[in-house]
Amino acid sequence: MGPRYDFFVSFAGADADWAEWIATEAQSIENEHGRPCEVLFQKWDFVPGTSWAAMIDKGVRQSRRIIPVLSPTYLDECPYGAAEWQAVWRRDPNGVTRSVVPVRVRECDPDGLLGPIVYIDLVGRPAGAARAELTGGLTAAICGVRPRRTLEFPGGENPIP
Repeated sequence: MGPRYDFFVSFAGADADWAEWIATEAQSIENEHGRPCEVLFQKWDFVPGTSWAAMIDKGVRQSRRIIPVLSPTYLDECPYGAAEWQAVWRRDPNGVTRSVVPVRVRECDPDGLLGPIVYIDLVGRPAGAARAELTGGLTAAICGVRPRRTLEFPGGENPIP
């Protein structure tokens, strides 16, 4: 059975509001099949009576990508978060399929194996810019490239001799 979810959101409790906003925005973009992204998110999907460990395992096994929500709390006080992203990273240690897509929501400096992974940075951005950065970054992770933009000549007008 192939992946069922496009994203699994991994977060520390202190960042639950950020995580839910990220999960909601992730659902607004299209996956590689042109359909809205499917997101497994603890606050929505881990209902009373389910096994927390089994649901985490489901998220790690059945999601194409994991979104670690980066903050000092996540990096320093969330051992389950580290186990989650490391389990997914194991499938794609070179980042070829961009299986680990970190999103930084508070000032922090990821190190170790997470350090060299390019993250989406929302720190200090107003809502509209944060939304554009997040959805653009997640779309780029799905597609493997960022869309190119048309640029004006940066040197200004040159007079004709």
